[in-house]
Amino acid sequence: MDRFIEKLKLILRDRRLYIFLGSLIALGLVVALLLDFLIMPTYTNYNEGVTVPDVTKISLDEAAELLDEYGLRHEVLDRRAHSAYPANYIIDQSPSPQQIVKPNRKIYLTVNTAQTPQTVVPDVVNMSLRNAEIQLENHGLTVGTKSYESSRFRNTILRQSVAPGDSVARGTVVNLAVSDGLGSRIVEVPDIVGMRLSEAQQNITRAGLRVGEVRFQPSREYTPNTVISFTPNEEQLTEGESLQLVVAERFDAREESESGAIIDDSTSTSSQNQN
Repeated sequence: MDRFIEKLKLILRDRRLYIFLGSLIALGLVVALLLDFLIMPTYTNYNEGVTVPDVTKISLDEAAELLDEYGLRHEVLDRRAHSAYPANYIIDQSPSPQQIVKPNRKIYLTVNTAQTPQTVVPDVVNMSLRNAEIQLENHGLTVGTKSYESSRFRNTILRQSVAPGDSVARGTVVNLAVSDGLGSRIVEVPDIVGMRLSEAQQNITRAGLRVGEVRFQPSREYTPNTVISFTPNEEQLTEGESLQLVVAERFDAREESESGAIIDDSTSTSSQNQN
């Protein structure tokens, strides 16, 4: 052990060790500086840039020639039908005009086509809403209305308006039926008879149910705009089910016309008696 320590001390006292280490560090610094100031700038075209020309509203051949003059490459990313452009004209480009890019950068072009391109509708049933939207957009389709229905798994697609596998024009609208996450448990139906309509609606929603059709019925017993009855008249229902309401209105009120104007017969009668 003592001999090892003595040898270590001799090595540490040797000037050649420090000269070697210093040379190694200096070499590393030189290599780093060369990479930073010479090699990498040359490789990445540092301080070189090209202003992207506007190639929209011209033909694909003209666009290809112009981009080549600027030292840029191009690729047709998509083809769409657009009535405002002649066939084979550029509708859109990415990067957009006037942006500064590296030389030899690829510019992606969207080209107009005389015929509307077709696409196959993907099957998005049971997908999450977000994934379904991405799939439809990737196939060149448009997401239409989203209606919500009671089902166990929230934000899951239940149905799509265009059948999977159909070949349709790009841009076709696909409507989606989406699960609201309800329907997985039994809930208590609130006692809403005699409540004002607005209060009853709030209680129904809080219970996890829906307000369905609201029908008005003349009543002498109930105050106008209060709930007379509801269907289905059960104590418990599956979460998300709808209640149809019958709501009281003035017994002596009647519709004067199809516009829905209401007159009070009792007022008319009293006016005639005074005359």
